Amino acid sequence: MILQALNQYYERLLDDDSIDIAPPGFGEAKISFELLLSPQGELKQVQDLRHGEKKPQSVALLVPKPLDRSGTGVNPNFLWDNTGYVLGVDNKDNPERSLKMFAAFKALAHELGDGLDDQGMRAVLAFLDAWQPEKAAEVISGFFDWEEFCGANVVFRLELTKGYVHDSPAVQHAWLDHWQDQEDLPRGQCLISGDEQPIVSTHPQIKGVMGAQPSGATLVSFNEPAFESYGKKQNLNSPIGALAAFAYTTALNRLLDRAGGRTVQIGDAATVFWSKKATTLEDNMSALFEGGFDLGDDAQAEDLEHNQQLKAFLESLRLGTPADSPDAAVPFYILGLSPNSSRLSVRFWHVSNVGQMEKRLGGHLRDIDMVRIYNSDPKDPPLWMLLKETANQRKTKNVAPQLAGEMTRAVLIGGAYPQSILSAVIGRIRADQTVNYLRAALIKAVLNRRRRLNPALQSNPQLMEVTVSLDQSCTDIAYLSGRLFAVLENMQTTAINNANATIRQRYLSSASSAPKATFPQLMRLSQAHFKKIGGEQPKLAGWFDKQVREIVDMIDSTGWPATLNLEQQGQFFLGYYHQKAFKPSKDAVSEEN
Repeated sequence: MILQALNQYYERLLDDDSIDIAPPGFGEAKISFELLLSPQGELKQVQDLRHGEKKPQSVALLVPKPLDRSGTGVNPNFLWDNTGYVLGVDNKDNPERSLKMFAAFKALAHELGDGLDDQGMRAVLAFLDAWQPEKAAEVISGFFDWEEFCGANVVFRLELTKGYVHDSPAVQHAWLDHWQDQEDLPRGQCLISGDEQPIVSTHPQIKGVMGAQPSGATLVSFNEPAFESYGKKQNLNSPIGALAAFAYTTALNRLLDRAGGRTVQIGDAATVFWSKKATTLEDNMSALFEGGFDLGDDAQAEDLEHNQQLKAFLESLRLGTPADSPDAAVPFYILGLSPNSSRLSVRFWHVSNVGQMEKRLGGHLRDIDMVRIYNSDPKDPPLWMLLKETANQRKTKNVAPQLAGEMTRAVLIGGAYPQSILSAVIGRIRADQTVNYLRAALIKAVLNRRRRLNPALQSNPQLMEVTVSLDQSCTDIAYLSGRLFAVLENMQTTAINNANATIRQRYLSSASSAPKATFPQLMRLSQAHFKKIGGEQPKLAGWFDKQVREIVDMIDSTGWPATLNLEQQGQFFLGYYHQKAFKPSKDAVSEEN
C-alpha cells in the first residue's frame, strides 16, 4: 500500500505542468558547465552554469538518470557526465582509464543516437567523433580556465536553442526505451503496477532521512541470505519493475525535500504527508508540526499574504469549519521513516482522508487552546514547540524519540495523548518551578482528551473538562489549590518587590504534591504580606482578601488532601496557571472595600 500510494503521487506530480518533477528514467545531477555546439559539432563556447562569486555552486539539472556507480567499472551516463567520460581527460592521473571512459561514453551516444532524427543529437555525435582527448586542455583553455573546468560535470547544448540536447523529445524517447529495455534484467509482474516489467534487483537511494547514510538508504532491501527465498537474490524477492521503483523513490525523495513543505521532523522520524490530489490541508499541514507563521514586520508582502492564509486555515480547523471541505473524501497519507543502518524503518503509516484529518487536527488545536499570559505566546504552537517542554534544557535533541512518535500518532489518529507526556511535563515543572503557557496547554490537552475518550471517566461528575481560561465555578480540590497558590504568590510579589526567593521557588513542588502539609505554612506567611499591602494599598488588600476567602471557602468542606496523584498535580498546575493569567479589570479591584 505504501509503494502504491507513492507511485500514484509521482503520477500526479508528473501530470501537473506547474511542477518540475523528473520524468521516468531521469533524475537530478549537479552540473557546472555546458558545451555549446554548432549543428556541425564544432565547439563554439564553454558556458559556466554555476552561481555564486566566492564559492561557485553547480546547478541541479534534470538529466538522463544518473548511475549509482560503485567499484572500478566504466559506466557512462547518457549525454552528460564528468570530463573524464565526456572529453577523455580528468584530474585523477589515470589517462588510460580516462580514454576507456571516453570510448564508452561515445559508444553509448552512438548506440542511442545513430539514425535519430534530431539535430542536437547529430551535433553531439559529430563532436565526439572528431574530438581528440590529447588536445582537451589546449582547446578548452581557449574558452575557460582548464584547471577549474577539468573533472566537472558537463552537458551539451546546440547553439541558438534554449534547452539542452538531452531535453529533446526524440532524445528523451530514445533514452527511455533504452532505460526500460534492459536485457540483463529478468521480467516479471510488478507488485506495484501489476504490469510485466524488467525487475530491478536494487532500488534507487532515499535521501533526506536524518541519521541515515548521507549517500542515501533503501526502503526495500534484501541484503542478507536469511531474508531471501527460492534462490532469488536482493529485491527479486519482492519484484518491483524499473518504472515503478523509479516512480516511488522519486516521489519519496521529493516529499523528503525540506523545501517542498511536505515533511516534518518529529523526534527521530522523518514524517511525510500527501493527498491523492492537491488540497489546502496538504499545503498547510506542516504548520501544525513545525510552525511557519507569525512573521516579522519586515517580511515580504507575498510571505505576509501566505501567513494570513495559514492563520485563517488554522482558525477554520479550530472552529471545525475546514477551508477545503469539498475535498473531504480525498485520501490522505502519512508516512514516518526512521534511520536503521543502510535501510529505513517505517515508524508509522496512516491512511485517512482530508475530512477526517482536518477533524482530528482541529480537535488537537482545541485541546491545546489555552489563555495566553503574554502576546508573544504562539496562538497555535507547533508540535515541536510543545515537545520541547518535555525535554531537559528545552532542547529538541533531548526529546525522547518514542514520546515524540506517540504524541504524533495521537494527533494524527485522534487518540489519547501518551500519559508519559503528563509525567514528563510535571517533571520539568518540578525541575525549574515554571508553569508556562506551553506546559499548561499540554497538561490541559492530556487531561481533557483522556477524560473524553475513556468511558469510565465520562460519567464522573468530578472530572469536568478543563476550560481555556480561569474556571471560577470549578470545585476540584487540586484546581482550587493551584488557584490559591497563585493568589498567595501574587500577594507576596506585591508586598515584597524583587524578593530573593518567592514561594513558587520554595514551595511549588511540595504544594502540588502534598498540599495538606504545605498550605497551612503558606497561609501563615501570607498574613505578613497581607498586612504590608493593607498599610500601603488597602483597596488592593481587600481584593486579595476576597480572592483568598472565596477559594478557601470552596476548600473547607473537605480540607486539603494529604497527597495529590499525577493527574491531580496536573489540575493543580492548571489552576495555578489560569489564576496567574487572570487579569481583573481595574474597576473590579478598586471597588473592593
